[in-house]
Amino acid sequence: MPSIKLNQLVKQYAPGAKPAVNQLSLTIEDGEFMCLLGPSGCGKTTILRMIAGIEHASGGDIAIGDHLVDSIASGTFVPPEHRNIGLVFQSYALWPHMTVEENVDFGLRIQKMDKSEREAICLDVMKTLRIDQYADRYPSQLSGGQQQRVALARMLAVNPKVLLLDEPLSNLDATLRLEMRKELRRIHQNYGTTIVFVSHDQWEAMTLATSIAVINQGELQQVGTPDEIYARPQNRFVAEFIGNPNMNLIELLSQSGTEPSRLATILSGYPEAGNGTSCGIRPEDIRLYAEATGRTLSATIETIIPTGGSWVIEISCFGETLVHSTQLRPHWQEGQTVYCELPHDALHYFDGQGERVSAQPEQPTDNVAFFHAIPHHQTTATSHYYRD
Repeated sequence: MPSIKLNQLVKQYAPGAKPAVNQLSLTIEDGEFMCLLGPSGCGKTTILRMIAGIEHASGGDIAIGDHLVDSIASGTFVPPEHRNIGLVFQSYALWPHMTVEENVDFGLRIQKMDKSEREAICLDVMKTLRIDQYADRYPSQLSGGQQQRVALARMLAVNPKVLLLDEPLSNLDATLRLEMRKELRRIHQNYGTTIVFVSHDQWEAMTLATSIAVINQGELQQVGTPDEIYARPQNRFVAEFIGNPNMNLIELLSQSGTEPSRLATILSGYPEAGNGTSCGIRPEDIRLYAEATGRTLSATIETIIPTGGSWVIEISCFGETLVHSTQLRPHWQEGQTVYCELPHDALHYFDGQGERVSAQPEQPTDNVAFFHAIPHHQTTATSHYYRD
């Protein structure tokens, strides 16, 4: 299976208009499951359509494997039907007057493949996607998840080098979405196809993709594995966009004439803060205790919100409202005083441009030494340690 290389890719719909995609360079490796992740209108579907050949690039170039398929500079444009790419639309786009088998068979008939060979391929793909028992049904007689499988089977039957998925799970309910995520992972493992998946759902990206490209306003923000994107966001946009609940962000400098909070002053005292103007910590990284230790700050429980299998807890700490999340049933009460710890290695600093501040691990200065992180599993006999 081929790699896909986007070099300084630009898409501008009108002269003088802001580009929908702006100077984007990205390599999708052979056999990779890449998710283009970002908010609605960020340009991710436009990128997918340019890879497919449905949209012409305004600048830059696209290569699939060793072949240049779109380049303004060289005057190259390979039409969609010659790119050996499968595209599954958000709406599935099944032929309503054809049975499941006829839909799956459609691309092979266009290729004028021998009937016996077509039937063998169709049966194999339908069995793989567990839709062979629906071969004689029409799309209107199928559930959303079954229609999704038919759309995938139609693409896989022609054995494309690249499979492009444009938010194909957005029309499914929660149960079917979970089922189809498992199905897509299994397809990728079985076929080894290079897959590019567009989504605005971060959990789809985190659970499906081998790598994620986060995009905002047509520009690439960060590329990495799901763990890298989550654990080490390269800027504030990625930090805030990835994670549910959102990352807590504390402004370290004065805002609109107001003095920074006492917590901001403490966090600013770390050597790692560098030229950082804001500091973030993920809700699940906050630790709560029933009693004070040498490394905790006093806080008050503001609200406790059950979300089904987990709880979101808002606390007030030294002039800041922080959100904590846990999968353990909380023993706290609203209005109760607790003691929170913000582990040193879980803090993320960002500069005035929103870029990550690279920190060198050091001990904190004396005036904030009480705030240094303790080992993940350390507890005391007199404290209730509460964490995920």
